Amino acid sequence: QVQLVESGGGLVQAGGSLRLSCAASGRSFSGYTMGWFRQAPGKEREFVAAIPWSAVNTYYAESVKGRFTISADNAKNAVYLQMNSLKPEDTALYYCGATRRGESIQRLYEYWGRGTQVTVSS
Repeated sequence: QVQLVESGGGLVQAGGSLRLSCAASGRSFSGYTMGWFRQAPGKEREFVAAIPWSAVNTYYAESVKGRFTISADNAKNAVYLQMNSLKPEDTALYYCGATRRGESIQRLYEYWGRGTQVTVSS
């Protein structure tokens, strides 16, 4: 079966860094774009970043540009999110997803992981 499994979350102080991983399995994702979304309690899930397997483009929410970097390792079937200069407002459950279209549109994503928690303290 298709699985996306996130890891790398944790507790970090403001200004610190974390690297999230998304391990994909169960099918080829060569025709997909992989994305990261996040959801804080009481808020809607929001787009963070995305990258096609072709890696010809990257997409970022304005709130994370210059701080976060998304990358993919096709040989390992994995996607990563390097998060630097973390802020308390980055605190959320971070999800990895896969879509055939609409990089930043949540409803178009076909597959989702269960999420990994990121907590940034002041």
